[in-house]
Amino acid sequence: MSESTHSGNTVEKPWTGRFSEPTDAFVEAFGASVGFDQRMYRQDITGSIAHARMLAEVGVLSEAERDSIIQGLEQIRGEIERGEFQWSIALEDVHMNIESRLTQLIGDAGKKLHTGRSRNDQVATDVRLYLREEIDLIQGELARLQGNLIDQAEREAATIMPGFTHLQTAQPITFGHHMLAWNEMLQRDAERLADCRKRVNIMPLGSAALAGTTYPIDRDFTARELGFDMPGRNSLDGVSDRDFVIEFNSWAAILLMHLSRFSEELILWTSSQFSFVEISDAFCTGSSIMPQKKNPDVPELVRGKTGRVYGHLLSMLTIMKGQPLAYNKDNQEDKEPLFDTVDTVKGCLRVFADMMGCSHDNKGELRCHVVPRREMMREAARRGFSTATDLADYLVRQGVPFRDAHEIVGKAVALGVRSERDLAEMSLEELQQFSDAIGEDVFEVLTLEGSVAARNHPGGTAPERVREAAAAARQRLHG
Repeated sequence: MSESTHSGNTVEKPWTGRFSEPTDAFVEAFGASVGFDQRMYRQDITGSIAHARMLAEVGVLSEAERDSIIQGLEQIRGEIERGEFQWSIALEDVHMNIESRLTQLIGDAGKKLHTGRSRNDQVATDVRLYLREEIDLIQGELARLQGNLIDQAEREAATIMPGFTHLQTAQPITFGHHMLAWNEMLQRDAERLADCRKRVNIMPLGSAALAGTTYPIDRDFTARELGFDMPGRNSLDGVSDRDFVIEFNSWAAILLMHLSRFSEELILWTSSQFSFVEISDAFCTGSSIMPQKKNPDVPELVRGKTGRVYGHLLSMLTIMKGQPLAYNKDNQEDKEPLFDTVDTVKGCLRVFADMMGCSHDNKGELRCHVVPRREMMREAARRGFSTATDLADYLVRQGVPFRDAHEIVGKAVALGVRSERDLAEMSLEELQQFSDAIGEDVFEVLTLEGSVAARNHPGGTAPERVREAAAAARQRLHG
C-alpha cells in the first residue's frame, strides 16, 4: 500500500488499494491542490456536517456516529482557524486532509463519513458554497459603492460640467447626472449578480462520482441543511458543471469593465488638462523623482486589474471547452482563476467604494475623497460651445426646419471659433446675422443653467430630475 511521509507522520492515501507502487514525488506535488483549495475548509466542513446529519436521518449512521463526526469536524475547524492544522500534500486536497484528520480523532466513524458521496460531488458542492458566500459579500460592497455614488449625485445635482461624445464637449450636464450614469451600470451588475446566484445555489451533493449512489440518501434534506434552493437534476451534470464559475467570471469581467471606464474618467479628470476633480491624498501616490506629481494610482490599478479578470474568464472557458462528461482532473484548474477573480473583485469594489465615499477627519468634519472642482468644470462647459444644440432647438421652435437650424448654428459656432467666444458671449446682432428668427429671448437657452434645466424629463439632466432619479435609485438599492 502506498504511503507518504509528512511532518514525520506516515500518511496513507485513501485510494491506494488499486495501486502497486507509490506516486512519483513530483507527480504528487504537481497534482496536489491543497495549496490553494484549503481556503474552502469551512465550506468542506459545513458540507460534511450536513452530509453526516443526512446519513443519520436515513439510518446509514447511528446518532452516536453522527455526533462523533460533527464533534470531530468542529474540532478540526478550530485547529485550522488557530493555525494548528498540518496540511499534507500527500493527501492531495482539502477534502482528504480533513477526512484523514477526522479518522485520527474519532477512529472508524470518520471513515464512514464518505458513504454515499465522492470527492467529485464534494468539491462541486464546496465551490458552490464558497462562491455563494462570496457573492453575498460582493453584493454588500457593490451596494456600498452604489450608495456613495447616489450620495454624490444628490450633493452635485446642479453642478454643471461638460458632457462628452468622442471625448469632445457635446452638451452641458450635471456632475450628479454623470454619477447616476455610473450607478445605472452598477445596478445592472447587481441584477446580473443576483441572477447568477440563483444558478450557483443548486446542490450537486448526491451525484457521487457521476451516477448517483445506491445508498438511500435524502438529497432534499441535505439541500435544506445547506441552504440550497434545490438538488441538481442530473448526476453527470452535477459533478462536471462549471458553468456557474464561468458565469460569475463573465459577470466579474463586465463589472471590471465598468470600473475601468469609471477609472479612465477619473484619471482624465484629475489631470492638469482637465482638473475636474480632486482625489484625496489617501488614494494617490507621488513620484520618486518629480516632486509635483500626484498620481491617481487607485483608478490606474483598477483599470489594470481588469485585464487580469478578463484572462481568468478566458482561462475558464478554455478549461471547459474540451471536456467530455463527467468529471475530469482539468476541473482542478477552476479554483485559482475563481479565487483570484473573487479577491480582485472584492478589492476593487472596496477601494472604489472607499474612494467615492466620505469620512470624518481628525476634527470630526466630513470630507469626501473625490471632490468636484465646480468652477473648472463650468468653465470647460462654457468654452466648448456646449449650448449649440440648444440654439438649434430654439430655432426649430421658431419654425425653422431642423436641418436649416443645424446649418445656421454651425455658422454661428464657426464665428465663435474665429473670435474665441462662446455663443452666449456674442451680441444679439451678431447672432441675428445668421437668422432673423433669433430674438432677444435666445440668451435664456444659451446659458448653461438654462440648457440643463431644459432637459426636464425622466432620465434628463435637469437638477430637479437628477434629485428625483437619485431618490429612486436609493429606493431601489434599499427596497
